Amino acid sequence: MRTAAGASAEYAAGLLGLDRTKISNMEMGIRASSPERVRTLASNYECGDEAYVEAVAAMAGDRTRGWWNRYRGALPQGLLDVAELEWHATRLRTLQTVHLPGLLHLSGYARSIFASAIPALPTYEVELRVAHRLERQQVLERPNPVSYVGYVHELALRMQFGGRRVAREQLEHLCSASERDNVELRVLPIDAGAFPGAGHAILYAEGTVPQLDTVQLDSAHGPEFTHAEAQLSKYRAHLDWMDVHTLDVKRSRDLIHTIAREL
Repeated sequence: MRTAAGASAEYAAGLLGLDRTKISNMEMGIRASSPERVRTLASNYECGDEAYVEAVAAMAGDRTRGWWNRYRGALPQGLLDVAELEWHATRLRTLQTVHLPGLLHLSGYARSIFASAIPALPTYEVELRVAHRLERQQVLERPNPVSYVGYVHELALRMQFGGRRVAREQLEHLCSASERDNVELRVLPIDAGAFPGAGHAILYAEGTVPQLDTVQLDSAHGPEFTHAEAQLSKYRAHLDWMDVHTLDVKRSRDLIHTIAREL
């Protein structure tokens, strides 16, 4: 809001009677804010989108300590940010071309991925990452589960992370998970040919208002996040393309079953 209004951090600090550093920390999520402060800033930024303002104010008023905080100091901050992003999203869409969807991993499959990191991680760090990844699945199982759509390239289904037995168990788990009312898995078959954004793993998290949508991308350095509208529009277009060109839910499940039986 401040950037859109062309206002400086010093101006915001003056509005709240704080120093500039505290404003920067507030905007980065390091320092807590309050609904009242959010509304004060928004009114002076001349933001007339009431739904947007109230959505941000609600975030500022939420003092709930998330489960991911148990891993603070033990895992990289980016992994905690992914869990928090998923927890507060109203809908999740992912695209996977090499790995299977992280929210649907079994421990053996997840362990094989983390154990292949370079440089190699100590065993206890691998196990911490596995435990954290499994706990992320709470968003699909809680009383108000998030709606999830996973687009998976057929090649990812055929990658044998952890060996044939682990891969087969993982595929069978995918089929079971796809039976849930809030989970939709769609497979892009190999014969579909070229597709946009080839090689990118994408997590698109929809917020309570469109301005709070966020995309998370995987990289060798850890999770990267973007929320610029021009970039969000591009990733939405990629996922919308997948929605048109992937197999429907039933045919996707049948293909997963077929590949699992081949292992």
